[in-house]
Amino acid sequence: MNYRLPKSERLHADKLIKELFSEGSSFFLYPFKVLFYVKGPAEKGTVQVLFSVSKKKIKKAVGRNLVRRRIKESYRLNKSLLSLEGRQVSIGLIYVGSELMEFAELQSKIIAVLKKLSLLISQNNAKNDKPI
Repeated sequence: MNYRLPKSERLHADKLIKELFSEGSSFFLYPFKVLFYVKGPAEKGTVQVLFSVSKKKIKKAVGRNLVRRRIKESYRLNKSLLSLEGRQVSIGLIYVGSELMEFAELQSKIIAVLKKLSLLISQNNAKNDKPI
């Protein structure tokens, strides 16, 4: 199992970020607003993730960086929960909570987000794979 989070798995291209925000779907699972965009089939399932912490909610950069590092680490450890089934997926994890959360609590929230996201992606695949 690969526990790394290389740059190829981070969403950093402006074009892809705009595509995620304009064409993607979203859901809210406190303390995250989750955006996702499922693209067409790929050779193997690939995921690119964007991590964001609101400056409006957490004023100090030290706190924002702490929360962002905790989110990245919990995602990195649990990214195997996503089942992609040969799709390209862009994901945006936007932290909208106003208080700093402990790592264990954030990790349980990330696990819930990834399970729900996996379910939504598989439902999207089922809809798109049906003959018309």
